[in-house]
Amino acid sequence: MRIAVPRESAAGERRVALVPDAVARLEGAGFDVAVERGAGFEAGFADDAYTEARASVVSGEALYRDAAAVVRVAPPSAEEVDALAPGTILIGFLDPLGDPARIERLTARGIDAFAMESVPRITRAQSMDALSSQSTVAGYKAVILAADRLPRLFPLLMTAAGTVAPAKVLVLGAGVAGLQAIATARRLGAVVSAFDTRPVVQEQVESLGATFLDLGVRGVETEGGYAVELSAEQQSQQQSALEDRIVDVDVVVTTALIPGRPAPLLIPASAVERMRHGSVIVDLAAETGGNCELTEPGSEIVRCGVTIVGLTNLAATMPYHASQLYARNVSALLQHLAPNGELALDLADEITAGTRVTRSGVAA
Repeated sequence: MRIAVPRESAAGERRVALVPDAVARLEGAGFDVAVERGAGFEAGFADDAYTEARASVVSGEALYRDAAAVVRVAPPSAEEVDALAPGTILIGFLDPLGDPARIERLTARGIDAFAMESVPRITRAQSMDALSSQSTVAGYKAVILAADRLPRLFPLLMTAAGTVAPAKVLVLGAGVAGLQAIATARRLGAVVSAFDTRPVVQEQVESLGATFLDLGVRGVETEGGYAVELSAEQQSQQQSALEDRIVDVDVVVTTALIPGRPAPLLIPASAVERMRHGSVIVDLAAETGGNCELTEPGSEIVRCGVTIVGLTNLAATMPYHASQLYARNVSALLQHLAPNGELALDLADEITAGTRVTRSGVAA
């Protein structure tokens, strides 16, 4: 089975779907891999490394020739969809809930599409869970950005010139990104607290050395591990309680997302106005509108003396390791769909059925 790896074309996307190590493993498992020239350059992987891994490094015109599957990171453009032959397997982040028009285009083209964000969160699929692997990178980078913007030191320092108090960090949302943000802030020496509407995550938060905030708001968790959207009354109660806590922290990292829905509003403008001058908010939900009312997706702004970082696609800013992790996810899914390099789709299988968003001209 021939796999094509194109160079990513989306603005700011520096990751690559397969790294040389993953190519070598797939070649040994019965796959034939073709990589577009320069596909791994932005992530730090040279063409020579792919050649050494036994991949064919080809120009764009030859990339899709005889390719049974195409693996990528960002969703394809309309032109890239039109370049695919009907019946091609497409694997990548496809945003099926946020961009149904793209799914319709893939369907009309006759593409068998598998969305990495749709991989079910079950034990058997953990090695394929790209949302988790990339959220890990984003959670880490969020704290690094906050530490860089904050005009204070993170750790407690006892010096001859006096004692420096540690920074106070609040993480909102204790999913994969939130837990990684907690761990990173703790490693940098900050005093960390966290809030999540799911009481089940309290033990995980405390195991990382953070304090779990009880704001009197309780939610439930879906089978996929996400928090169920709160009622309007609960949201109002949550915002009020958070506003009183936020005034006492230096950094807030927000990570609350609901698949297919706008990000829940956690920090109203009135709360930002009460924060101390020089504080930082890093909004990891910026791509879907943001958890902070003042967040401007894709931008970094200062309001009321508070820096609000709404940069999107943080995983792409650390492309080397983000690509390594993503390549393992993609490789695991490929080998699930095509054992020994031969396509064998089991439509009764939970992973195959859950990830598949189109099938040979029909929306899944």
